[in-house]
Amino acid sequence: MRYLLDQKSYEDMLARSSHPRDCYIRNQEYGHHIYIDGVKYTVARAVYACMKEAQAKEDIDALLHLQMHVQDLEQLINEARNQGTNIGNLKTLGDPPPTDEEARPHLSNSFFPQEPSTIEETGLNRTFLTEHFLRILYNRGRATGREMADAMTLFYSIVEQIITDLRNIEQIDIIGQRGFGDVNYEYVLTPRGMEAAVAALGKTQYAGPAPVTIQKWIDSVKAQTVKNVKVTRRNIREAFDGLVIDESILNMVGPAVNSGSSVMLFGYPGNGKTTIAERITHLMGDDVFIPYTVYADGAVIKLYDAIVHEPPRKPMTDEAGFDKRWIRISRPVVVVGGELTLEQLNLIYNETSKIYEAPFQMKANCGIFLIDDFGRQQVRVFDLLNRWIVPLEKRYDYLNTVTGQKMQIPFDQLIMFSTNLDPKDLGDDALLRRIKFKFEIIDPTEDQYREIWKIMCKVRKISYDERGVDYLINKWYRPDDRPFRMCQPRDIIDQMLSIAKYNMETPALSADLLDAACLTYFPSKEKKNFGAKVRLDL
Repeated sequence: MRYLLDQKSYEDMLARSSHPRDCYIRNQEYGHHIYIDGVKYTVARAVYACMKEAQAKEDIDALLHLQMHVQDLEQLINEARNQGTNIGNLKTLGDPPPTDEEARPHLSNSFFPQEPSTIEETGLNRTFLTEHFLRILYNRGRATGREMADAMTLFYSIVEQIITDLRNIEQIDIIGQRGFGDVNYEYVLTPRGMEAAVAALGKTQYAGPAPVTIQKWIDSVKAQTVKNVKVTRRNIREAFDGLVIDESILNMVGPAVNSGSSVMLFGYPGNGKTTIAERITHLMGDDVFIPYTVYADGAVIKLYDAIVHEPPRKPMTDEAGFDKRWIRISRPVVVVGGELTLEQLNLIYNETSKIYEAPFQMKANCGIFLIDDFGRQQVRVFDLLNRWIVPLEKRYDYLNTVTGQKMQIPFDQLIMFSTNLDPKDLGDDALLRRIKFKFEIIDPTEDQYREIWKIMCKVRKISYDERGVDYLINKWYRPDDRPFRMCQPRDIIDQMLSIAKYNMETPALSADLLDAACLTYFPSKEKKNFGAKVRLDL
């Protein structure tokens, strides 16, 4: 804890028009904190002033809180006096201000998959690699040794051993040469090789980069764990730059990310719960390596998904010795919504290709797994939450293959539940306690709402006019006590742009365009019966 002792800090605190919610004991009462450059301080003179106010009101809750501050402050003062310090000359007491390294920690990923130089170093057995070679050559028809090594993403020296074995048993043959050296010999399957390839395809039709063993993948997850992520009050502001958000929400998001465990964001729709989850990845630092596929006791599991695994934000400077069976990506953000089913949380087996697709939580390791619109899935909320009991508690999950084999995989991710429902309606205490952080994303204040309008006008290239926002609030919000939502400025501006295009006029924050946009954006307060009914019992 850090304390400010001087009168000027107290005056600066009083002069500020607004403070984050965590600067108060309750709602907007008994303010006694101030943030300076992202660092939270307790203002000593404010604590004593609030104590007098709470005593006058006989406010027991406030007194309990403030008395702890007083006790801590007096202990620090006594320690300073015992060391011979003149308290009258001090401005601060307690922890020193953070260093730049503490305020903006740099996360460095030490994991780097070294390229194997022998069959043993791949972790795969010779039989699997031989069958994998046959499957690839079967699909290609003919290929050089270099092309086969590239397709298997292995050194040619490894593939050369397989080529020698297959030639010795007359399953492949040289049909030509495209360039100099053994690497440019062109190979085809012999009739005997064709039979072996068909048998290999009967096991699996996977013919991409050679897989990585499941144990090596598990080791990589441990090395790149989200537990290494460190968020501070300074670097979280940089990650959320350009986004209007209450400081108190950031003060809850940051510790949740540091925990690397589980978060529930709840509140009214349109206040940016999904956006917050996506911005959190900016805090997760460096990129990670994942294998294209994982091999587990005969099962080939496709892990890399181009839809959810995005390229790294910065190009890699040195790729020497980099195992090409792996791909470097930004820390993953896997987002699912109302379409989520329990079946999608297990290995998905393709009967035709005989390849497994990794479930969402497996793809999200070392990143974020966001379940959006939680409570609106096509499965009971109780069943869905019940599915997460073991992973949330133990940090690992169990998956089953079609043969009944069970495998344990890491559950190393920040799992986030975003919902418009009250948490009490989603599960009992036994289930909800496993979700460590639960906080409400509140509506913006009027000042924040106006700030969003300024930002969105700049983004959409419309001149900002304070009179237009005043008109909007007085006409469409105050008469109906309509709450502000983070998404509304963007949505209303987009409506206005469409209307202006139709009217063949320049978009502006005019009364006509604002009224026309709001008329089609906000539903009427009057409830009408059009003769149809919605079934809610499905």
